Amino acid sequence: MAETLANTRAVREAMADGEVAYVRVAAESTRSVSGSASVVVAHADRTVLASADPAELGTRLRLGNSTVLEGRAWTGDRPTGDGRAAVAMVPIIGDRGQGRLLGFVAVTREYPSLVEGLASAMPNLLTYLGLASAIGILGSLLVARRVKRQTLGLEPAEITGLVEHRDAMLHGIREGVVGLDLRGRVTLVNDEAVRLLHIPGDALGRSLDDLGVGADVRDALLSGDVERDRAVAAAGRVLVVNRVSISNRGRAIGSVTTLRDRTELLELRRELDLTRHVTDTLRAQAHEFSNRLHTIAGLIELGEADEAVRFVHRISSSRSEFSAAVTDAVRDPSIAALLIAKASQAAELGVELRIAPESFLPVLDDELSTDVTTVAGNLVDNAMDAAATAAERWVEAGLGLVDGEVEVVVRDSGVGVPPGMEREVFRRGVSTKEAPAGQRGIGLSLVHLVCTRRGGDVTVTSRGGSRFTATLPVTEALVRS
Repeated sequence: MAETLANTRAVREAMADGEVAYVRVAAESTRSVSGSASVVVAHADRTVLASADPAELGTRLRLGNSTVLEGRAWTGDRPTGDGRAAVAMVPIIGDRGQGRLLGFVAVTREYPSLVEGLASAMPNLLTYLGLASAIGILGSLLVARRVKRQTLGLEPAEITGLVEHRDAMLHGIREGVVGLDLRGRVTLVNDEAVRLLHIPGDALGRSLDDLGVGADVRDALLSGDVERDRAVAAAGRVLVVNRVSISNRGRAIGSVTTLRDRTELLELRRELDLTRHVTDTLRAQAHEFSNRLHTIAGLIELGEADEAVRFVHRISSSRSEFSAAVTDAVRDPSIAALLIAKASQAAELGVELRIAPESFLPVLDDELSTDVTTVAGNLVDNAMDAAATAAERWVEAGLGLVDGEVEVVVRDSGVGVPPGMEREVFRRGVSTKEAPAGQRGIGLSLVHLVCTRRGGDVTVTSRGGSRFTATLPVTEALVRS
């Protein structure tokens, strides 16, 4: 408005000719048409010629920091009685001469109030609000459809109930459950798994190394293969591990492993094995004694009394020599009794059981003695089965204390363990012998568990037969004088 009024030819000529009346009419007409608060026309000396306020006529208009007197248009604002107003000032340049500055036009318009601004913006605001609402509704429908598809059509209340039911079931079962992602971090764990593995309760999101999980358990949990009833030692207990990989839409996302505590069951099995050893030994001895009694009875019936006496002395001497060798090398009575009893069982199979010359084992603590008895009995049984089919049939057992460990070494004259199965033979159910499912692969796995539970190990090599070496750490407190 200021530029339009200042550039009007008639206004410029009226300013040059001093026709004040025309200038005032033009200023008032501009104010009425534009709706501005005021339209002021002043001389170059700031004397007001035209204004809607009669009190301003003839006064000098304050310009503040305006540059209008320099011949340049200027916009800004200035204070008013109710606040501040926008101001535009445009110079009036004459047409005659060199473009002399005749004066200037100042148009003032008050800023609209908040209510006025909202009222003026209401039509556009309603349009934008309607458009945004339509887009929001459409987006909400699309998001709801996607969420429904991802949640299998379940409502939020149903999802909440499902999660609560899953947590209650997960923490209520007696088996330990551990879920791992592809990086080996725990994504799921229940209370029983925390107890069995002795890990912190805040295990979610942490790796097995951070949680201090043992090497055997970690190997079973991170195994790339499906694990079925794999027995491992963890924190003094024997756990049975079952592991399966899980995937989503064909993409591997991790694994789930269940853990069962079988320590008590294995203790009972060990006692049962000891009872079975005694029973087998008694049966072998009964069979052996029966044959010898028949021989003695036959010699007496034939009238060969002297030969019967020599036969009795011969078998007594042989038994006494082996018993003396065992008791000299093995001072622990339980282990010595086991080896002496195994001699009768070996004789029935046609296998020679002998003690290694360098063997010497003192009396052990009751619990350690039971473990060594289990290890030695199972290794000797396994060796006798292997040697029974060989051309030369012998089994040699060596026991002693080596570098703070009880070392049990059992050698046999069998064909040995097939190459590549040196570690597999200690897994439950794995056997190199033909037998119905479930009837083999128990003894060596039990030996492995007993050794690893005490912090030891068992290994096998095959050179001219098998050589099993089992070690069980021992302290001075476990060795009796």
